[in-house]
Amino acid sequence: MNAEQINLFPPSQNTPNTKIEEFVASIELLTQEIQELYCLDHIPWVIGYSGGKDSTATLQLIWNAIAQLPPEKRHKTIHVITTDTLVENPVVSAWVKKSLEKMQEAAKIQNMPVQPHLLVPEIPQTYWVGLIGKGYPAPRHKFRWCTGRLKVDPSNRFIRNVVRSSGETIVVLGTRKTESPNRAAIMEKRELKRVRERLCPHPHLPSSLLYTPIETWLTDEVWLYLMQFENPWNYSNKDLFAMYRGATADNECPLVIDTSTPSCGSSRFGCW
Repeated sequence: MNAEQINLFPPSQNTPNTKIEEFVASIELLTQEIQELYCLDHIPWVIGYSGGKDSTATLQLIWNAIAQLPPEKRHKTIHVITTDTLVENPVVSAWVKKSLEKMQEAAKIQNMPVQPHLLVPEIPQTYWVGLIGKGYPAPRHKFRWCTGRLKVDPSNRFIRNVVRSSGETIVVLGTRKTESPNRAAIMEKRELKRVRERLCPHPHLPSSLLYTPIETWLTDEVWLYLMQFENPWNYSNKDLFAMYRGATADNECPLVIDTSTPSCGSSRFGCW
């Protein structure tokens, strides 16, 4: 991987060189782990991608790791799925769609087995059908009906179709324990059920294994990786950082994968 010389922190706050060296070494170990898991079997991978920092870092890690393999070893498909709720913030929606286009172009040029997919909810489950047609109140923290219908269900439907055609799948997510205490507790509970190293059964989808490669990363490490390593599908991680700076006071907004994920409705990345 080629590192970009981008200074993420002001000079007074720079990470010591030893810390950066340790982080780079951990990325090399993670790269080996990803390559070994990928080459171990013929189970297709499905990566959840929201366009945010965690899913971008996860996809970038996997893309760079697989790109280092000889072309003949890139033997199975890596599906990249994004769910468009059809009521997204226009800025975020345009960002994600353009990113998927870039991925498709780069995958063809680089001979990568990456297939991006833009998913949408079924018409009876869409936001306006629920709000106007069925008379649901607007989503709020204690009644987040849009999360399951608009975000989770389309992804699960796609994954189930992959399982039907391939027998099983490995779902890759950019979830991290440091997102929230609730998220950490859920992930630690799942670790007890692991059937293979770093892989545990998906909690809701049969014949699906869950892989979370950056589960122990801190937020600063995610940004350090995105700023110091070049985006392999030629999209700007610096622009992503600029978008996040305007999202919330702490620049945080997690990928929504279930109802345990904290909401961020007051930011650019929230649900309308």
